[in-house]
Amino acid sequence: MKRPIAVVGPTATGKSELALQLADSLGGEVINADAMQIYRGMDVGTAKMPPQQRRGIVHHQLDVLEVTETASVARYQAAARSDVEAVLERGAVPIIVGGSGLYVQALVDALTFPATDAAVRARWESELSARGAGALHRDLAAVDAEAARNILASDGRRIVRALEVVELTGQPFSASAPTVGVPRWGTILIGLDRATAELDARIEARTSTMFAEGLVEEVTHLVGVGLLEGVTARRALGYAQVLAALDGVHDLAEAQRATVAGTRRYVRRQRSWFRRDARVQWLDAADPALAETVIGLVSGAGAT
Repeated sequence: MKRPIAVVGPTATGKSELALQLADSLGGEVINADAMQIYRGMDVGTAKMPPQQRRGIVHHQLDVLEVTETASVARYQAAARSDVEAVLERGAVPIIVGGSGLYVQALVDALTFPATDAAVRARWESELSARGAGALHRDLAAVDAEAARNILASDGRRIVRALEVVELTGQPFSASAPTVGVPRWGTILIGLDRATAELDARIEARTSTMFAEGLVEEVTHLVGVGLLEGVTARRALGYAQVLAALDGVHDLAEAQRATVAGTRRYVRRQRSWFRRDARVQWLDAADPALAETVIGLVSGAGAT
C-alpha cells in the first residue's frame, strides 16, 4: 500500500508548491491541513492555491465550509481521514499539506475529542470575560496541574476548553491527549523551514501581495455573506486585522503591519508545535533540489 506524505511546518515556507511537485511525481492527491483554507471564499488572505495553478491535481478539504460555520477539528478528522483512505483505495499517494498542527495530529494520531456542553462552555467563557485568562489559569492549575503547565496563561480559549473537559468528564484534560506513536497509515512526515530572516522577508512580501491583490475587497465581500456571524473564520490572520480597519480601529497600513507581526508570532508557535514531534524529518525549504530530496527519502522509506 502506498503511504501518505505529510508536508508540515511554518507558514510561507513553500509547502503548497512542494505538495504539487510531489503529487505530480508520485501520482498523488492533496489533502489540505490548513484550518482556514477549509473556508469557501477565503482565498487571498489564506494564500490558497488558485484552481488554475493546481496542475489538474485533485485537492481535498478546501472550500468545504461557509464563513458562518464554526470549524471543528473533530469534523475535519472524520472527513480528512475518509479522504485519505479513498485516495489510498484509488492507488494514489495522499499528500497532506498544511501548518495547522492540531489538524495534522488529528489526522495521523490517535486523537479523541471529549464531549462538549454549550451551557458549561458559555459559563466558563463568561468567567473568562469577567475575571481574565490569568485567573482561570489558576483555577485550572488547582484541578489539573499538568494541563496548566502545558497551556499558556494567556490562552483563554484553551483554558476554557480544559476546564470544560475536566468538569464534564471528571478526568484531567491531559487524559484526552493524543497517543503519539507510529503515524496512521505509516504516514511520512516532512517538515519544511527556512532561516528566520529569510522567512520574515517572505512573510512581509506575501502580506504585501495579499493587500495589493484584493484582501480588503475579499473581506468586504465576505462580510456581506456573513463573516461577522462566524466564530472562527473572522479571527483568521489578515481577516481580523482588516475587519478592525473597516471598523475604524486602525488604518489599512496598520492592518498590514499587524498582519505581518501576527504571522511572525504564529510561525513561532508552529515551530514550537512541530519541532516537538521527533517523527518529522526537517529539510531546508530553500534547497533547489528539495522535491528530489523528498522523493528520495520517501522512496527509501517504501512510500511507493
